[in-house]
Amino acid sequence: MYNPTNTTGWRRWIPSAAGHLNTPKEPMSTSVLIVDDEPNVRLMYRASLSGLGYDLHEANSAEAAMEQFKAQKFDVGILDLRLPGMNGLELLEKMHEAGIQTPVAFITAYGDQPNAIRALELGAIDFLSKPPTPDQLRDAVKDILLRHSPDFLSKTARDSDYYLRFAKRAINLRDFPAASKNLVKALDLNPASKQAINLIGVMIEMREEFESAKLS
Repeated sequence: MYNPTNTTGWRRWIPSAAGHLNTPKEPMSTSVLIVDDEPNVRLMYRASLSGLGYDLHEANSAEAAMEQFKAQKFDVGILDLRLPGMNGLELLEKMHEAGIQTPVAFITAYGDQPNAIRALELGAIDFLSKPPTPDQLRDAVKDILLRHSPDFLSKTARDSDYYLRFAKRAINLRDFPAASKNLVKALDLNPASKQAINLIGVMIEMREEFESAKLS
């Protein structure tokens, strides 16, 4: 099991390689799908995100959300982890099977944390405790939009936050080699980055599980 306090061995697992949160300019076409089975919760999330120029949509189940994801392109999905029928991670798996790469933020109730390795395999790294504050929800959506914006790679300062955000973008897209390289760069600039250390730890565990599966 990976020990997040011991970083001396991470370089042998991660290929070597050689911003502050800025609010992106979201056009009116920026679309967000809110997925929760409770109407009052969906209303709360909608109220938190209203006035920011987002085109907000709702779904009351994973199955209904899947139909909407198939029908149109969304920039961000806000998914409750526990849903009736298919849960949030199962929905994300179905999305990937259908070629839908919408990045998502998961909302998790206390004691309902997902398997970190399985979540990472599916490109899920954004988790908020339920209920999130309006600021937490807004910041999560803004950060996802920033890292996936077309001009992010060319217009953001190359600091530790940039490489960490680039790594998160790569994980969302399940490009794990690119994620590894950028996590290394983030740690080179900020060796105390807890987020980078934790992400590397989960990626190491994921690789260990993969290697064990090959040998069994």
